[in-house]
Amino acid sequence: MRPRVTVLMMGSIDGGLHPSRFTESPNGTRRDWTAQYEKVHAAIRANAWLVGRVTMAEMSKVEAHGPAKPKGVKRPLHVAKTTAPSFAVALDPAGKLHFKGDTVSGDHVVVLLGRHVPDSHLAELAADGVSYIVSEADEFEAASVLDVLGKEFGIKHLVVEGGAKTNGALLAAGVVDELKVLIAPALDCGERAERIVAYPEGLAGRVKLTFVAAKALDHGVVVLTYKVSSP
Repeated sequence: MRPRVTVLMMGSIDGGLHPSRFTESPNGTRRDWTAQYEKVHAAIRANAWLVGRVTMAEMSKVEAHGPAKPKGVKRPLHVAKTTAPSFAVALDPAGKLHFKGDTVSGDHVVVLLGRHVPDSHLAELAADGVSYIVSEADEFEAASVLDVLGKEFGIKHLVVEGGAKTNGALLAAGVVDELKVLIAPALDCGERAERIVAYPEGLAGRVKLTFVAAKALDHGVVVLTYKVSSP
């Protein structure tokens, strides 16, 4: 069964994505706002989270260490562990991420890879105990990947935490069930600042949002919840 998918993001009032750029507020600090985000994340009680390559690279700063002569490489699926209580899913089409062991933040790693990733990289991931899914098409088929995550790993609820392009691609694919956005009492104001969602052609005609709830949290943060559906 396909997991339930929630996109969870924190932004400024003008939609900025990176707290390092946010203006200050007497209501709280960037650390306070991040703590509110973590509380909301924990309250969702999902058993998996997903981020894009750039975000995961900030969490796993490891150099390549693949074997010289890879053998017995499995495609398109390598399941290293199914009994983990929670999973960290990374979207990495070009195979640029590397890991030290099979966990990030205590969660078992599953990497989503493009079809042209070399066997040497797959062998490296397998040797580190990391699970992976290799796309059999030129583009990821989001619904099919989610089906595999649910069937092979027992993922029931997946929280997507960016970046903006990842959020946009999944929303455009029609696989997102819920959008939660925490708004910090701050502005970004950068003319080219990355927003919480980005998609080349825009999402008009592809996504419909239905308001569910608005809740004031501590330190001036407000969380908005929307049901996501197709028009």
